[in-house]
Amino acid sequence: MTNAEAEYRNLDDDVHVWLVFSDEVRDPAVLGRYAALLAPDERARRDRFVFEKDRHQFLVTRGVIRTLLGRYLDVEPAACVFVADQYGRPALSHPSGSQIAFNISHTSGLVVCAIAREPELGVDVEDASRDVGPDLARRFFSPTEADALDRLEGPARTARFFEYWTLKEAYIKARGMGFSLPLDGFSMAWRGDGSPCIRFTPAIDDDPEAWQFAQFRPSPRYQMAIAVRRRERDRAIQLHTLRVE
Repeated sequence: MTNAEAEYRNLDDDVHVWLVFSDEVRDPAVLGRYAALLAPDERARRDRFVFEKDRHQFLVTRGVIRTLLGRYLDVEPAACVFVADQYGRPALSHPSGSQIAFNISHTSGLVVCAIAREPELGVDVEDASRDVGPDLARRFFSPTEADALDRLEGPARTARFFEYWTLKEAYIKARGMGFSLPLDGFSMAWRGDGSPCIRFTPAIDDDPEAWQFAQFRPSPRYQMAIAVRRRERDRAIQLHTLRVE
């Protein structure tokens, strides 16, 4: 068994979450290898970015996801071909029948890739050092969430805003239906032990007990959340930092 086969088999029912601090990926050989992996449409997308930092982020994101999936599937990274559904969510079209799912998120300086055998999997990461406008919560959150934020001030309010944002985005991405799901149709909350949970209005037909959530701070700058459909038990969520070489 190769190392890649062992990694894939060790996935079991767990969720593997890989972090890459993209600003640190500057080796010309690595970037050249990633560029060679891009499909023609991806090269066109990269080249449409006005700023070099955005082109770099796109290149690292695509290179990392192909590298990771190649390791799990024991194929060359170039063999991984993506297709986007009607909501823009990427999935593997080749190799087919892999029974492995992934979800990616990136923000300035950080790329995150979650991998599992569960297709209903979502990850979101945000730069929590950004300024938050006073009206964003009322526009994008449920009334319950917005009211809770109004009771906070300063850094505590900003921190909770990004907790809400990443948890909600992770759930939407796990459902794979984009913003066809109403953002005010569900609310995030926290149990007595501090673990996040979800509550639905009648606008969304879903079971709150079917979902497992986790939150992480990869560094003081970033807030991250994972959403995955629960089976008979909670899944172990393993965080790894990918060595890019």
